[in-house]
Formats: sequence, structure tokens, C-alpha cells
Amino acid sequence: MAAHMFSRDRKVKVLATLGPASGSPEMIEKMYKAGVDAFRMNMSHGEHKAHAKNVASIRALEKKAGRPITILADLQGPKLRIGTFAKAPVELKTGAKFTLDLQKKKGDAKRVNLPHREIIETLEPGHTLLLDDGKIRLEVTKADGKCVETKVIVGGPISDRKGVNVPEVVLPVSSLTDKDRKDLTFALDQDVDWIALSFVQRPEDVAEARRLIGGKAALLAKIEKPAAIDRLDEILELSDAVMVARGDLGVELLPEQVPPLQKQIVAAARKLGRPVVVATQMLESMIKSPTPTRAEVSDVATAIYDGADAIMLSAESAVGDWPIESATMMDRIASQVENDPSYAERVHFTETVPDETTADALAAASYNIARTIKTSAIVCFTTSGSTARRMARERPSVPLLVLTPNRHTARRVGLLWGAHAVVTRDVSDFEEMIAKAKRMALRHKLGEAGSRLIVCAGVPFGTPGSTNLLHVVRLSGNELKRK
Repeated sequence: MAAHMFSRDRKVKVLATLGPASGSPEMIEKMYKAGVDAFRMNMSHGEHKAHAKNVASIRALEKKAGRPITILADLQGPKLRIGTFAKAPVELKTGAKFTLDLQKKKGDAKRVNLPHREIIETLEPGHTLLLDDGKIRLEVTKADGKCVETKVIVGGPISDRKGVNVPEVVLPVSSLTDKDRKDLTFALDQDVDWIALSFVQRPEDVAEARRLIGGKAALLAKIEKPAAIDRLDEILELSDAVMVARGDLGVELLPEQVPPLQKQIVAAARKLGRPVVVATQMLESMIKSPTPTRAEVSDVATAIYDGADAIMLSAESAVGDWPIESATMMDRIASQVENDPSYAERVHFTETVPDETTADALAAASYNIARTIKTSAIVCFTTSGSTARRMARERPSVPLLVLTPNRHTARRVGLLWGAHAVVTRDVSDFEEMIAKAKRMALRHKLGEAGSRLIVCAGVPFGTPGSTNLLHVVRLSGNELKRK
């Protein structure tokens, strides 16, 4: 494991979902060695006991590797479903009438229970209802607050408790169910680093979750509802990161609408300096196949070229037959893209204009210095991680060595593009800062004799948000020798 205490050769991060195929200490370690930087626990599946074991395994691996490892707990969110049928499945014929109501009796080809009064009361004629991940499409023709009459636009077989999506309506439903609140309490007790919030429709959803988290973890908003796109900037302002959850977006939108929206979300997050994760079906065929399709490889590469901070494995690593191979493939694609001579130009297609702050000015200056003179790394001292986020937003050509006394900050940085976090004692003066920067760069193989480092920090030391110092130093190569 000694080699793994050093930085990866790539800058984009790999986030992998744990599940039955990968939920053992041995598999978690193999996935980490294969290239996984952060692990996702999907709270939609599995018991708390199993998730707790995974957390313990990751923390044990973290200690063994000598590196902070990121854990994200992904809350399920509301699951809207129809009721049951007397004889399932039933066939809904295109052009037929079909009613959804609050009656609890079993359904048939003419009607079914929809046990969500808030949806019944919100729908109006002209609205669209999607059943079973969009396989069935209904158009509302009449609604009176008690039942909804529809016309079947796209028919087909439908069975019990299939999901319901309402793409054109902001539903009066909280993003946090009772289950989510229990899962959130559990995740915070387990000291996870990130909480992913599902079913985000408006900024108020993010504000509610942030209040409940109370600073104990960072908050990632999943953009999976079309309503969230309309208020994206407001949601980004209240979030620590966002995820492009393409699966649900692809249900509620036309397939061809998803790629441009992905680029829009990534660009908006980049401009505000929020880490952005691209997720869902990235290597879908590797659930059953040891190799991906060429189209899937191209899809992953596109997200990296666009400047995503992290790319995610879902079912591929959670329940697939080839979790290690999937992680290895993500690592290989990322490395290949980042070695493309055109990558630097493409990843800067999104213009990130600095705010009128000293910290942003220094981040922009660090990026330009690294472009102008040969530099091996940017070293930033940070307590909260804000300096690291500003630096990463610039997508510098060299690695970002993040030195922090705060273990929580170091773990959260695991979703940040190009960042290699190290937990170390804080410094008290300028000379100590420079000496530590040099030692850490050598120790983590981010420099050698003659290399230049860009060092950024805030004075007075240990004060969050006070980045006001930039210094360029040269390594002699003997800084690790005891005097």
C-alpha cells in the first residue's frame, strides 16, 4: 500500500458505489488500488448495519494507506409510486382512457390507486405523467383534486407499484422523507464526509437539508428534476457540490435534451467553484460485460473534457459482475484523456472569472504562474478547504497539494479536481510554511531537486477564508534529510 499514499497521476476523481458486489474489506481495498478515490453508499438499498461495516472498512483502509478517503451517503428521496392491480400486469392501450385516484382498491386496465394526494391535487389538464421510468406516458385530460383522468399517449404493460414521474410540475413534496431523516442521522453518526440530496426541486430543499446537517458534512445536490434546472444558480449557491444525475433527468426529459443540460450544469458549477459529479450509466454494459462499449468510453471522456471534478460508477460497482474492471476502466479513460495534448484547452472552455477577492486573485495568479514557468505543484494551506476549491476551479496544469490540520476537510477534498489532500499540523510562521511545503511535495512525489512550487496560504495562519499570500520556491531535493 505504500505507493498509494502518493498522488494519483490524474486529476479527475472516481466515485464508486458500494453494494453486494463490492461491500467487503477486500473488495473495497482492491477498488481503491484500481483507482477509486471516493465511495458512495446508496441509502436506497441495504441496512444500516451493512453500511456501518462499509464505513469501518473504508476507515481501516484509510489508516492503512495513510491517505484520507472520501465517503458519500446518498439519500433516497421521495419515491412516488402507483398502487397494485387485481391481476398484474395490465395492458394500457395507446389512446385509451386511464384514471388515477385515491381509492385504495386494486386497479385494472381502466384505473389504479395513486397514493399521493399532493400529486392528485397539483395536476392540471395538459400535464404529463410518466409511469415505470417513462415507459408509459399519460396526458392529463381532467383533474378535480380527487382523481385524475388521462389519455394514454404511449401504452404498454404496467404492473404493481411502478414509479411515477411528473416532469412539468414542481410538486409540494419535501426532498426529505421520514426514511431520509433517519438515514441522515445515521450517516452523520457514522461521520461521513458528504451527504447527497435527491429529488431537489428548489433552493428551499437544499436549505432544509443544510439546516439538518448542521455543518457535520458537506452537501451535494443531485440535479435530477427539470424544475431544478430553472433555479440552478440558486441551488448551486446553497450547495457544496452538485451531481448531474442523468438517469432521472433522462426519464423526465427527452433523451436528446440531457447532453446539453449536462454541459450547462457542469459549466455553471465550474463558474461558481462547486465540485460537479457526472453520474449514471457511464459504463452500464460493464454490469455484465468485462469491457464497455465504445460509446460509453466516449461518454465518460466527454464528461472529463468538460471539466467534471468526478465521474461515478453506480450499478457497475454495486451489483455488477466486474466492479474492479469498471474502476480500472474509469482510471484508464481519465488518464488517457488527461494525456491528450488538447485536454488543457478543452477543459478551459468554460471561462471562470475571478470574484473581486484577494483569494480569487491569487488563485488566478497561481494558474498563470504555473502556465508561464515550469512548476511541479501548487501547495495550499487551508483549514476549511475554500482555498483548495478556488485553486481547483482554475483547473491548473499541475497537481494541487492541499495541506490541512482538519481531517474532515481533507476527506471532503476527495471530490475536488486535481487535489491531493494531506492531514498535517498547522504552521505558525512563514519559514515553517515554506519548509513544510517543500517536505510534503518531496514526500508525496510532487517535486524533485530543482522543481518549483507555488505556495498559497492565509496570514494570520489558521484563519479560515484569509488567503492572501503567494510565494514561489525551488526545491533543493534534500529537504527531507534530518538536520
